[in-house]
This record gives sequence, C-alpha cells and structure tokens, in this order.
Amino acid sequence: MPRKVAVYPGSFDPITYGHLDIIDRGLRIFDEIIVAVARNSAKNSLFSIDERVDMIQRVLADNVRARVDTFDGLLVDYVLSQNATVIIRGLRAISDFEYEFQIAQMNRSISQDVETLFMMTSVPYGYLSSSIVKEVSSLNGPIDSLVPPLVREALRDKFSKPR
Repeated sequence: MPRKVAVYPGSFDPITYGHLDIIDRGLRIFDEIIVAVARNSAKNSLFSIDERVDMIQRVLADNVRARVDTFDGLLVDYVLSQNATVIIRGLRAISDFEYEFQIAQMNRSISQDVETLFMMTSVPYGYLSSSIVKEVSSLNGPIDSLVPPLVREALRDKFSKPR
C-alpha cells in the first residue's frame, strides 16, 4: 500500500503552536507530512529561510514522520515532485477561507491530481498567527503559550539586536 504523504506549505516565520497542532493532527491522517517552507514568499520575513528551516527541524526532531523542506515556484509542481497528493492548509476564520479557497481552486485547475485539505484550527489557536507572535514579541510581551521555547529564544534574540 502506498504511503499517504501530504505537504503543509507556508512561510513559518516563525513556526507556532498553531502550526504544530495542524502537523500533529495531520499525522493522524497521513503517514508523512512535509513541512514545506516557501522560498519565494512575498512576505517580508524576520527569519531567513535557513533560520526557519533550522527552527522547524529542531522543533520536529523527535517526529520521524514529519520532515522539513523548502520550495519555490508552483506549489502543485512541488507537491507532485514529492509523490504527494494532498496540500494541508489550516483555517482560523472566514477571512482565511476566502483566500485559501481561491488558491485551492487555482491549484486544482493546474492539477486534478492534487487535493487541498482544510483543517480548522483548534480553539486555543484560533487567533494565532506568526505576525501576531512577532508583534507581541517585538513589544516584549508574553509568548510562552504561542511558540516552543527555542522559537521564543530566537525571537528574543532578533528583537534584542539593534535594527
């Protein structure tokens, strides 16, 4: 029986407990999840691609069924190159759905072989985003319940340096 592989794409700048919740829950359905960090994201990133990959690898070090990779170009092409057939996307609110629905429809028009699975966020993470984490951290606010300790330390290091 072929392994069920899914790709969880994003910028992960930085990875949060909300992201990790989606990964953990996705692994109940799939044999493997590839956390695919977008190289060509239009977002202005706080962490470099190498820093993000390193943080995610360290956070997921004990999980042999989740691996980290990077991609650029069309997500559908990357998914197919990994012998995966599913893209996982987390949804927090209706506003997420509208955007994600458009992207899923475009991906489907590019390849009928790739499905998108939307996972509703768990209640404690319904408001959580990497942007909010960065904002709170930049103001020295509490983020212990939002990100793993190594991510918290990386954020503190970033925001303690003069910009």
